[in-house]
Amino acid sequence: MSKIGTTAELQKEEAELRLARQAGTDVPAWADELHTPKRYGWFSRLRSYLVFDPLIWAYTLVLGTISLACSVFDRSGRVQHNLARLWSWLIMKTILSPVTVAGLEKADGPRPRVYAVTHASALDIPILYVHLPFQFRIIFKSELLSYPFVGWHLKRSGQICINQQNPSASIGAIKSALTSLRSGMPLVIFPEGGRSPNGEILPFLPGAFFLAIKAQADIIPIALVGTFDLLPMNTYHIKSRPLEMRVGKPIATVGLTLRDTEAVSARVKAAIENQHSRSLADTAILSDHNS
Repeated sequence: MSKIGTTAELQKEEAELRLARQAGTDVPAWADELHTPKRYGWFSRLRSYLVFDPLIWAYTLVLGTISLACSVFDRSGRVQHNLARLWSWLIMKTILSPVTVAGLEKADGPRPRVYAVTHASALDIPILYVHLPFQFRIIFKSELLSYPFVGWHLKRSGQICINQQNPSASIGAIKSALTSLRSGMPLVIFPEGGRSPNGEILPFLPGAFFLAIKAQADIIPIALVGTFDLLPMNTYHIKSRPLEMRVGKPIATVGLTLRDTEAVSARVKAAIENQHSRSLADTAILSDHNS
């Protein structure tokens, strides 16, 4: 059924692209490439295993070590954030996967902000570091602490660790995140709780927007498109391809209480699904208009 749905969606988007062209709309080349099925053969695998992956591990080893050293002197996390941005920039330049961003002007403002992002690939985080032009902190699963360098960086750079198996052990981290959010530090969350195993948006965790409501912070829905095909779970084969980051309108939580959590979650999920499935023709028109 999922294959049938995917095929139908692709056919719909291709039809909308044809209509856009007939209407005289200038549809960029990446629009065709984004949803055109590709075959990734031995060359793509060799390039990933022999070039991309070793370089990414080298970036991680070198910059992770520097980040750990800097954390001794910089407790604010600013230096570590800049190092993470450099690490991400190097990765995105290496993997030859251009990212088209739409709606970024909605992503910043005077109020505290929580950015709710889809999560289908390990490369989602580098995309965020490169294309969100401000400091932020990430809520991450405690399982990531077991990864050398990456886990150490997360722990020492002010990110928020949540133990999903034992939430009571995360009370201190939650209080710290709430204080930081209220003081104006943006927070990035992955409301699905982990990477999607099939590229489809998973159900949101019940307490995903607890902090946003407690801080009365606006929620910004962000859909990352194409990242599952770029690097799904359980593989190191990076398939170079065009990507998109689609940023939605802020969803206010002012005046809401924790009793509204389910309603807020449903509203954010609907907004993200709409962003994720929005036609490429609409995205192209919006991008051209913003430029």
